[in-house]
Amino acid sequence: MTSTTTERVAAPARTRRRRAGQSLLDTKRQWWGWLFLAPFTVVFVLFLLVPLGYAFWLSLHTQGIATGGESVFTGVANYVRVFTDADFLSGMARVGRFVLVMVPLQIGLAVAIALVLDTLATRLSQASRLLVFVPYAIPAVIGALMWGFLYSPRFGPASDLFGVFGLDAPDFLSRDLIFGSLVNIVTWQWVGYYMIIVYAALRAIDPSIYEAAKLDGAGNRAIAFRIKIPMIASSMVMIVVFALIGTLQFFTEPTVLRSVAQGAIPTTYTPNMYAYSMAFSYSQFNYASTIAFALGILVFIGSYVFLYATRKQSGLK
Repeated sequence: MTSTTTERVAAPARTRRRRAGQSLLDTKRQWWGWLFLAPFTVVFVLFLLVPLGYAFWLSLHTQGIATGGESVFTGVANYVRVFTDADFLSGMARVGRFVLVMVPLQIGLAVAIALVLDTLATRLSQASRLLVFVPYAIPAVIGALMWGFLYSPRFGPASDLFGVFGLDAPDFLSRDLIFGSLVNIVTWQWVGYYMIIVYAALRAIDPSIYEAAKLDGAGNRAIAFRIKIPMIASSMVMIVVFALIGTLQFFTEPTVLRSVAQGAIPTTYTPNMYAYSMAFSYSQFNYASTIAFALGILVFIGSYVFLYATRKQSGLK
């Protein structure tokens, strides 16, 4: 047998050994990958999937005086009750108003600030980004407490400021003005976060595109509205989804201000507040779970409809 023939016979064997070794290496890598994922998986299952499953189980049962204190399976009866509950529907309508006002306001301010900062290349730009972002770094509870003090007609600075002009300070915590006061708090806190996302997307655009546009005679306004904003459409869609989901789950700010708003914020002001009240004030955990899942369903539907309507801009075709 010649050497050439021997090499031809040995080549398939070497190939098989090489493939077997590669397969063993891939298997080891997969096991190491699962090992690194194990802590996250355990936490994810124990603190998200299990509570969600238990809450869903609660939403399908009813327990109270009418059932003799025993948990009775009632199926979708609680969901029928929720979607015909005047308090839940009024809370959703109120949250819908917040969506219509806060989401465009937050996104508009974030984009405007990001566009201005994108044109600056000085230390002032860095300081401005930090100042705009700082409110987001403040915990929502602390921010709401701070604004509650500023809004206070007795202890806040508003009375002194309006007193300089001989005017009475408006009661920002009254039933008529509480809506605008909450819009101001949430906008102040979240604009910086959305601005950072938009600013990062703007910085990722190739500057040569702007130079070419200027050579064609485009001004700063045309570059901003016809080049920059269309090129960051996917980032815009993402922050709108974040704002939409966050607004529909409105809870922290009205809950904190409720103690100082003199009856302007009832326990049914938002669906999340309604669920919290039913669970921890009236011990109706089954109905509270149903409210939470009903809100989750509406949030999912709203997010899906928006993503479907903007699938071309977001790239989700």
